[in-house]
Amino acid sequence: MFDVLIIGGGHAGIEAAYISSQFNLRVGIITMPGIGLGSAPCNPSVGGVGKGQVVREIDALGGLMGILADKAGIQFRTLNESKGFAVQSSRVQIDKELYSQEAETLISSVPNIEVIREKVEKVSKNEDGFFEVLGKSLYTTKKLVVTVGTFLNGRLHTGSDQTSGGRVGCDKSVGLSELFSEVKTCPNRFKTGTPPRLHKDSIDYSLLEEQPSDPSVRNFHCMHKPLERLAPQVSCYLARTNELTMQVIRDNRERSPMFNGQIKAVGARYCPSIEDKAFRYPEKHVHHVFIEPEGLSLETVYPSGISSSLPQEVQDEYVRSITGLERAKIEVYGYAVEYDVVDTTFLRMTLEHFSIPGLYFAGQVNGTSGYEEAAGQGLIAGANASLSVLGKEPLILSRHDSYIGVMIEDLTSNTRDEPYRLFTARSENRLYIREDNTILRMCPYRTALGLTLPLDHYQAQFYSSYFILNDFCDVTMIPESSFILREMSGVGESQQLVKRMSVSELLRQAWLNPITALSRVLESFGISLDIDLVRTVAISKKYDGYIKRSEDHLEKVKKLDGMIINWEKISTSPNVSFECRQRISRIRPETFGQLKLIEGIRPATLAVVAARAL
Repeated sequence: MFDVLIIGGGHAGIEAAYISSQFNLRVGIITMPGIGLGSAPCNPSVGGVGKGQVVREIDALGGLMGILADKAGIQFRTLNESKGFAVQSSRVQIDKELYSQEAETLISSVPNIEVIREKVEKVSKNEDGFFEVLGKSLYTTKKLVVTVGTFLNGRLHTGSDQTSGGRVGCDKSVGLSELFSEVKTCPNRFKTGTPPRLHKDSIDYSLLEEQPSDPSVRNFHCMHKPLERLAPQVSCYLARTNELTMQVIRDNRERSPMFNGQIKAVGARYCPSIEDKAFRYPEKHVHHVFIEPEGLSLETVYPSGISSSLPQEVQDEYVRSITGLERAKIEVYGYAVEYDVVDTTFLRMTLEHFSIPGLYFAGQVNGTSGYEEAAGQGLIAGANASLSVLGKEPLILSRHDSYIGVMIEDLTSNTRDEPYRLFTARSENRLYIREDNTILRMCPYRTALGLTLPLDHYQAQFYSSYFILNDFCDVTMIPESSFILREMSGVGESQQLVKRMSVSELLRQAWLNPITALSRVLESFGISLDIDLVRTVAISKKYDGYIKRSEDHLEKVKKLDGMIINWEKISTSPNVSFECRQRISRIRPETFGQLKLIEGIRPATLAVVAARAL
């Protein structure tokens, strides 16, 4: 008997298991034989725009992804580096073999997690209300978390060739209806894809643009040394398509499963295949192709940007039309996979299914794309399954202070018509939801879990130290004759700092890097502090004016969005239009915030509910 059993050992599955184990519950992962835990079947990278913030949120909440990415990271970059701190995101190229090995090692070191390598054939509930999961043996559990990724009734496509499976070389899971007759899938199947893998020695790197690892990018795990690299570092390279590349693809439109009707599933607009690019932008011939190593000891590289399901001979032709790839040898051809996804409007904010108490869903089976989105959901589903076993309050993150909260509210508020990808633009509060202040945002949620691990002690100290340093910046005045002001003055007359000011005011000067400035001020006082603490306070002060102007409004919005509503009462009210009542009955929103996100809900309905007339 397990307290929590997870089906699937991918990024969502291992996060669900790891957070559940921290509550001293008996936890199991049942996963396909022959697939390593936390494997990376697509792009071997972690982080990116919006996604880097999610990885740090997972880390601060007690998850695995940040730890594993640091240990397996072979190239580090900051995306949007030329823009403001609010939209800068860390991205790490990982050694996919090392990442999975580290996941296996870490999970196996946790005594209350059992890994079972079997294919699941059936799930049912017994007369005692427990779930029974049938593989080679029968397993019983109080709570069940399903994280089957793209394996649910999966089908692979390369040209006219079709095979069953969730990824190349792997079998598919049975259809969802065979596991749970009460669980509804989305009307449309979803599609994802992957590019051909190239032999690393068949590429002429001298013709490509090198992108070395950036030593200034900070590790993801808050308790690792910020700039220490735990694996050897390598470069990635940039290639570009050309007119010939795109012409080859356009000439073979009728052989593409995506355009000849063979694939009927819906793919992500924001992660298009090379065929999508060819026909969506017919006048554009140059597209970036990032040549990224899959591992230190692997012979293959991942050409990000040319995902394809075209026939093998067409893939050979268009790949070899790219400068630097003229002699490229394809080791594994690209393919598309279409699969079933759950209708997430049947999930609560805890990711528990409305109709089947104790059943949770997380990851790509919920219609998301990306390892980071999957891992974030896995942590939330695992934590809530565990809290439910213990009879404790659920973990629900607000969209106003976390990207995971944005994602889950988005997912549960509307039926998805395409794979969901997280962006900073999806947040209404992105000036606040930054990478640098993750611990500040997540510490209250982590503290509410009532755990006392080393992470909790570290974060409690960081959290209290933040407010001490924050107050120091507000109350400490720099005299008008100070050498600090002379050092910090800019070149123009308007940038001359001559009047007395607080440290906080100094950090808000437009031409100054706030981190460098605060570090220099502290040094002048003989104060030495954790650089991550200094970084958090400095950037927070930089944005302080913008944030304070919207704080009052956000507080009102947060209170209103968090207001619990009775969807059943609203859906039968004569004061609400018939169309709105239908939408509310289908989505079953639990809060006013969810109600707002439902497509087609009229302002009049929101006004009635906001006035607590229902």
